[in-house]
Amino acid sequence: MSICEAYDKEVMGRSQITRQGEGGRVGRERKKTTPEIRRTKSVGGGKTEPVSYKPRKDIGTQRKRSEREQQPTQSRGSAREKQLAAAKEERRKASQARIAAKKSGSAATTEKPRSKEAEKKATELLRKKAAPKTAAPGYTPQKASGLSRKERIAVTKKGQAKLRDLVMQSEREKGKKVKSEKDLKHKYTSS
Repeated sequence: MSICEAYDKEVMGRSQITRQGEGGRVGRERKKTTPEIRRTKSVGGGKTEPVSYKPRKDIGTQRKRSEREQQPTQSRGSAREKQLAAAKEERRKASQARIAAKKSGSAATTEKPRSKEAEKKATELLRKKAAPKTAAPGYTPQKASGLSRKERIAVTKKGQAKLRDLVMQSEREKGKKVKSEKDLKHKYTSS
């Protein structure tokens, strides 16, 4: 007779003792039935069938707490805890000083910081300071030509035409038949 059969039904409902699940499971098997499974895979011929999963290898074994939860990386009484304790002590002393000042009737030497003020100060400290923009050490600004946009474009076009003529002339001297810019390998004018 197993342990479960020894208790009556009412006790079994409240009992912590549970029967071992199928396949050596700790709890019962919670696998969905075929119609309940939503995920499907294609079988071929335009047909699909529900995906079936293999049972896990670690069924029936309890996982250690150290495997389930993140364990502390530092020992107790680490620097952070000391810091927190010091801050707590400072707050306690400040509170005692305020209480003593209140009892004596004089104004408190240090006021408790207001949350709004503290928040403003924190945002001020956290705000990124924009570094003043400075030019590179060897940079010299380009001097203004004194020409308008139209005049600058006209000068550029004249230069391109002069270059094109020189290239065409050199090609003719080499013995090539060049009549226009289309006969050249590269285009030298923008239009």
